[in-house]
Amino acid sequence: MPKTYFITGIGTEVGKTVVAAIAVKALKADYWKPIQAGDLDNSDTHKVQNFINDKETVFHDNSYALKTPMSPHAAADIDGVKIDIKKIVPPKTRRDLVIEGAGGLMVPLNNKNMILDLISKDYSVILVSRHYLGSINHTLLSLEALKARGIEKIGIIFSGEENKSTESIIKKMGGVTIIGRIDEEPYFNERVVEEYAEKFRKKICEL
Repeated sequence: MPKTYFITGIGTEVGKTVVAAIAVKALKADYWKPIQAGDLDNSDTHKVQNFINDKETVFHDNSYALKTPMSPHAAADIDGVKIDIKKIVPPKTRRDLVIEGAGGLMVPLNNKNMILDLISKDYSVILVSRHYLGSINHTLLSLEALKARGIEKIGIIFSGEENKSTESIIKKMGGVTIIGRIDEEPYFNERVVEEYAEKFRKKICEL
């Protein structure tokens, strides 16, 4: 039975797209970015395609492709459209599906809905946490928000230089699976993504 994985982060620029590529590679899954805001010529879908280079993976079209690199609700307003979550329907596939969110969980899509509203209770969620002052708070708040929606299958991937104290307290207080950590790599390419896919595959599959 195919599973759906939702990749989200504790904020923007924490490494969601790299983690999405790693998950796609580890699971031999399809990929879908429901909402792309800005960088349409070098979108997250394009980046994952370059990291994967897998003819079997299907890269599904965005539900909304917005021109401005801003919060989706603001980018949509500039484009003269309104995001309707009823039109954000996961594509049908016989393979596992990796969905990449935009920003963090509370990023608004319109006056009523947030990224969190796109996550079903049935999904497995991978939360990307990058270390900075305040990241413990943001990580634990994100976990609380997911749990409050009845989402139980949650794993964390840390991104960047190791911080043992931060990672230890998040593990103790968060009470979720720690999949692993992505080092502060000098660059990411197909080979690096494949190495992490091999390293994380077992825990990702177990979510």
